[in-house]
Amino acid sequence: MNQPTIAFIGAGNMASSIIGGLIQNGWPAERLIATARTEATLSAIKDQFAIETTTDNHQAVQQADIIMLCVKPQMMKAVLSDVRSSISADSLLISVAAGITMSSLEAWAGNGQAIVRSMPNTPSLLQCGAAGLFANTAVTPEQKILVDRVFSAIGIAEWVQEESLIDAVIAVSGSGPAYYFLFMEVMEQVGTQLGLDQETAKRLTQQTAFGAARMAQASDVDVAELKRRVMSPNGTTEQAINTFMDGELPALIEKAMNAAVKRSIEMAEALKD
Repeated sequence: MNQPTIAFIGAGNMASSIIGGLIQNGWPAERLIATARTEATLSAIKDQFAIETTTDNHQAVQQADIIMLCVKPQMMKAVLSDVRSSISADSLLISVAAGITMSSLEAWAGNGQAIVRSMPNTPSLLQCGAAGLFANTAVTPEQKILVDRVFSAIGIAEWVQEESLIDAVIAVSGSGPAYYFLFMEVMEQVGTQLGLDQETAKRLTQQTAFGAARMAQASDVDVAELKRRVMSPNGTTEQAINTFMDGELPALIEKAMNAAVKRSIEMAEALKD
């Protein structure tokens, strides 16, 4: 099966980003279907990507080899319970809904269905996202390859071997873009306080963040060494880094990421069947 049919149940931003990435990477538009509750929601998807759209979830899943569940977490139980009778036993389900555990997905889908939990992040909208993936025991090696193909269209994906590690993925990459946006926001503000005009501070901050990420990706050394190489003894960077360390920035980051994990666990408990 070289080009399976993928049905997107829910046609929001994440579904749109995956559809766009797949088409850019050569996935045939005729092998993609998107659903939503109203035709108005689907019109933009249809106009942009020229794929099949429908308000009938049953019609979509009956045609699909892969079913991308892109609905809000609060809607997942109702949607899966409704369409489970139309899902083929051979179909692969991929959930992109945060906080829905594998046990809940399996209970609502039934039939010993092959299911993957995914946690993509918002840069997926620009095909530079990062996703964590966890598969249940029904997922075959061949299906994992297909999942890799889907998520490589919007960035990178990493498989985890324990479902609990999805919470760690949320803390690192799911919530992570907001950490960097906060840091950039403050850098822009301080840049203007130091005399730069707002547009200059913004452009310098964004390009610096982009360049640092590119260097980290391209380098054969870790980020700790890259940091050290920027820090000349008694120089400006060393003074800034020492100030961060004196303010216990690493401990604060650790506290923040553990708070994200704690909240992820709480949300999963609240959304359980």
